[in-house]
Amino acid sequence: MGEYDVRAVSLAVVGGVFFGGIATGVAFPTLPLLDDLLGITAVMLGLVLAANRIARLVMNTPAGSIIDRVGARTPMIVGLFTQALAPFGYVVGLHTPPVTVGTFPVLGDVSAPGVVFVLARTMWGVGSAFVFIGAFAVVTHVTTTDNRGKWIGYVRGGQSLGFPTGLVVGGVMTDLVGIQEAFLVAGACALIAGVVAAAVLPDVTPDHDSGGGLRDVPALLRRRPVVLPIGVGNFTLQLLWGGVLLTTLAKYAEAFAFEIGPLEAAGVAGVVMGGGVLVTGGVTLWAGQRSDELGNRALLTVPSFLALVVGFGLIALVPALPALVVGILLAGAGVGAGAPALLTILGDVTPGDELGRLGGVYNTMGDVGLSLGPLVAIPAVETAGYRATYLFCAGLVAACLLVVSLPLLWSPTSDTARVADSD
Repeated sequence: MGEYDVRAVSLAVVGGVFFGGIATGVAFPTLPLLDDLLGITAVMLGLVLAANRIARLVMNTPAGSIIDRVGARTPMIVGLFTQALAPFGYVVGLHTPPVTVGTFPVLGDVSAPGVVFVLARTMWGVGSAFVFIGAFAVVTHVTTTDNRGKWIGYVRGGQSLGFPTGLVVGGVMTDLVGIQEAFLVAGACALIAGVVAAAVLPDVTPDHDSGGGLRDVPALLRRRPVVLPIGVGNFTLQLLWGGVLLTTLAKYAEAFAFEIGPLEAAGVAGVVMGGGVLVTGGVTLWAGQRSDELGNRALLTVPSFLALVVGFGLIALVPALPALVVGILLAGAGVGAGAPALLTILGDVTPGDELGRLGGVYNTMGDVGLSLGPLVAIPAVETAGYRATYLFCAGLVAACLLVVSLPLLWSPTSDTARVADSD
């Protein structure tokens, strides 16, 4: 495709994931308040918040298989519109009579509104699996090794920046006009993403009929062993950034009584993490284009992991607010540099008829990290303390230099990339 076509298609994908991120962020500030609004139990609230991630974790690999069979355009568009239905499902949940549908172990009394919200969040998770993998497949199809890093960086940047934008919009709208209106705006943003994608995305049906079955995935991984360290890198980044830091930052700030003017632990955590997310988005845009200029994109993973090591080490060893700010910014920069490099390498080494399945494996490993992080982080800091937990995280990232960076640096990724592009 010509540069204009690549730009138009890639920007449409960026717009889709950005507006999808805004829709996620708009709804998120209100979702933790549902236990008071709907009278549901704390456990049920946790299920509502986790339902989308559980659904995406389950759907990643099947979604990738479908994309390999029929192409990325239709599944991605369907995914975007499926996401758009979820916020309107939230509105339905707000108006559902608060009757109890049953009592279950652990969950306790389950109300009808709670069920509606779980179904809506599940719908969002299913849609997002098709959107994330479809976005990767589309951009990889229309780019080459000369410009792939740039456009995958823009896609990752759109994902990174859409969510915090939505958080601000959602919080302000909830306070000024109400929760229902915030949900409706979230749905409208998601619909816009679907309409744009339907108008612009090309048909990138694979040229080869590989069958696209889930049973082929183990064979694909054996045939392309470089995918495993890429997935391990993504698992580690998501585990530590989205899982450990996001989960424990507020409690860490509370434990050491950090304050910024009138802001206490929660406010400090929000400001610091917001700064980290912005750095992640900015570095992602830079790193994607920079990787196109390198002989081996894996070179970017070395400073990425080193920045995370230093960031976690600083937070662990220097329990002071300035150190926390610098540590979070370093960790955010490390994630911003490493994530697009890993995803672009995956695109380089994967033929077009395998992008969906191997993209699904990549996303699955990241979602496992995101899901596992909160489960292990809170018990770890309560039993071992913040210093030991964060130092262990730093050691885990350092290990990635051996199990991720070195194999990728030694593998003939450039030659494989040319083969993948010719496929």
